[in-house]
Amino acid sequence: MYQHLLIGMYAPIGLVLGAPVTLLLRSLPRRHGKNVGRILRSGPMHVMAHPVSALVLSLGGLAALYFTPLYETASRAPVLHWIIHIHFLAAGYLFAWVIAGPDPAPKRPSVPVRLVVLGVAITGHAVISQLLYAGVFVQLSASTPELRQAGELMYYAGDIAELILAFALVTSWRPARKTGVEPSLGKSLPGTGP
Repeated sequence: MYQHLLIGMYAPIGLVLGAPVTLLLRSLPRRHGKNVGRILRSGPMHVMAHPVSALVLSLGGLAALYFTPLYETASRAPVLHWIIHIHFLAAGYLFAWVIAGPDPAPKRPSVPVRLVVLGVAITGHAVISQLLYAGVFVQLSASTPELRQAGELMYYAGDIAELILAFALVTSWRPARKTGVEPSLGKSLPGTGP
């Protein structure tokens, strides 16, 4: 559980807040930067970079690992074990990026929408951790005390990571200011002056 929390939640937050795409765009020649921009604006990236898609990848990976025979299979197959870790890191990075990343993202929803998705993620993690704690639907060969310890760790340490992500989101939120100018027309609204 320590590994999964570090790889799937804490490391992605640190990586995302480092703004690697911005760093990449600033260090690449202009023509290569345009290619990165095209990739970020592509149709598949729009689907993948939607908060709901990222949420499904993140929570779905956890559910598949703990509620199917995948964990037991991965414990006997080192390559599969590494693939699961790569998935956790990638899904965690994607989720942190679309929720609170400072890097550009295609058609990022508003902050209130992302807060709702984050709330759903918090609820989903809590449900998975409580099922793990209770040993319900879990397909792991672990003792009851081990399952309870893993469930507690996931519940409390996961909440801390999600609070960090929420803090990163709200500190970057800049609500639109009302200036009296219609953005589409560039004209002053009646009674507001120039």
